[in-house]
Amino acid sequence: MAEAADKEGLEVVVADYVISTRPLEITDLNRIEQVAISPSPSPVDTSLQDVKPAVSTGPGGTAGGIVNIDKKKKAPKLEDFIESRDFTGAITFLEFNAAAGKQDQDTLGWLGYAAFHLSDYKKAMETYQAMLQDPKCEPLVHLYLGCCYFFLGMYREADEEAQKGPTCKLQNRLLFHLSHKFNDEKRLMGYHQNLQDVIEDQLSLASIHYLRSHYQEAIDIYKRILVEHREYLAINVYIAMCYYKLDYYDVSQEVLSVYLQQYPDSVVAINLKACNHFRLYNGKAAEQEFKAMTEKMSPHFHFAEDLIKHNLVVFRNGEGALQVFPPLLDVIPEARLNLVIYHLRNNDTIAAFNLMKDVEPSTPQEYILKGIVNAALGQEQESREHLKIAQQYFQLVGGSASECDTIPGRQCMASCFFLLKQFEDVLIYLNSVKGYFYNDDTFNYNYAQAKVATGAYEEAEEILLTIQNEKCKNDYAYLSHLARCYIMNKKPRLAWELYLKMETSSESFSLLQLIANDCYKMTQYYYSAKAFDVLERLDPNPEYWDGKRGACIGVFKQVVQGEEPKELLRDVVTMLRNTANPQVEYIIRIMKKYAKDNRIPL
Repeated sequence: MAEAADKEGLEVVVADYVISTRPLEITDLNRIEQVAISPSPSPVDTSLQDVKPAVSTGPGGTAGGIVNIDKKKKAPKLEDFIESRDFTGAITFLEFNAAAGKQDQDTLGWLGYAAFHLSDYKKAMETYQAMLQDPKCEPLVHLYLGCCYFFLGMYREADEEAQKGPTCKLQNRLLFHLSHKFNDEKRLMGYHQNLQDVIEDQLSLASIHYLRSHYQEAIDIYKRILVEHREYLAINVYIAMCYYKLDYYDVSQEVLSVYLQQYPDSVVAINLKACNHFRLYNGKAAEQEFKAMTEKMSPHFHFAEDLIKHNLVVFRNGEGALQVFPPLLDVIPEARLNLVIYHLRNNDTIAAFNLMKDVEPSTPQEYILKGIVNAALGQEQESREHLKIAQQYFQLVGGSASECDTIPGRQCMASCFFLLKQFEDVLIYLNSVKGYFYNDDTFNYNYAQAKVATGAYEEAEEILLTIQNEKCKNDYAYLSHLARCYIMNKKPRLAWELYLKMETSSESFSLLQLIANDCYKMTQYYYSAKAFDVLERLDPNPEYWDGKRGACIGVFKQVVQGEEPKELLRDVVTMLRNTANPQVEYIIRIMKKYAKDNRIPL
């Protein structure tokens, strides 16, 4: 009976524990995936090359970009807008010309280019679709449209357009990234072989390394480029992103500052700085960075709008998650993971599982969340199959070469052994990271339970009493483990008081069983008798009478031997009289005789 109660506690804790291995409980960084397929993914890239309409404008840029559309015919004033990267002004200028009847392929091409640079991919998409209605339209426009589809998350459509475009470096890079999105390893390696030793291709390769969590490989490429082209300051942002992903937040911030000194209003850089502050400090510090940025930002500037909305929810600990995350599921990969975490935090396991069931994990975070949702569902439905799947996911992460020495990796191994009930091994891994979680309630909750399972009751009691989270403290697993610690540490009265504070329920019944059995085992017969007495009145099971009878006789023996106060005999006799059993009168008669001989009032 006590064992069943203990088992329930361990199951509940596994899910809570692994969620905390994502300190973010929050996959946060940013949506800027360093994709090197677009004419210019962000304003962060202005420093990388001379801003010329006919050339790529950044590390995400493409050779022979959109501005190749007959540069000679462009209006002189348009060139001024493009050179100064005033794309809002460029669009206004072009739309004015169009209204005046000057709309042709050249005007549409520039309009698409400017819209793309403003991250208005929908407008750019519609513009290129209009261009393709003309039979004489350049085939290259298919690639530009494919780029728009890519950034809109319409990967199948992007692939179809890319195949229609001419064979060139841009097409290869676009298909390279699409292969990654489709998890098509064979195709990915095919396009990988076509990459050349030119900046755009190498940046594209680095971005794929980044997306595949090969951060050191990405850093190596970026640093090699930076050695040859120190004027390409935007590379520092990408290196800082990699260091962020490697949990080197201080290093990330230091590298990032090089770029921010020159471009203090860069949305991508400020976002990364905010994420570093979130990790190093808290959500308020991170949000403050966004606040300063948005105050200076033009209301017509929409670049990274979704990214900012997404991360603000993260910084505010999930506030507004149900409004912000769902529309972003196919736009920002982290949105799905964060929505899963939100549902798990709010005990909606089915919703969390449904969001993750079709996800083929490719990053440690995705593997961890797959493990979490299977563990949570396995606990709810008592499904060994789901718990087995969870254990395998945790083992994959914790045993991988890239994660085995990280904090999340070690926590995953602890979770794996938790499910396998190998608690000595659990403690090996938790002991290795406990210095990072001194005041973390979730960590202490699990750590204490592992201590209980290995018999370290004094340490476990001390750890359990440090927990402040009310949800944890009201959980049956917490109460049952604390009660067991009290009993094993010779404080049965405190365990009994835990029961008295509970409302009548199946959990309070289970706690009574634990107190009755554990107190009996530890010869704390008085509180064992009290527990068995209540159990017998709730459920007239002959086993409870047997337990109560033995405990009452045990109290009598301890009184006779001077180990318990004589006054307890009155309570024992009262408890015995609650049972209609022929043996009761015989036992009471003996106790009364002893009480009379020793002048003990009953």
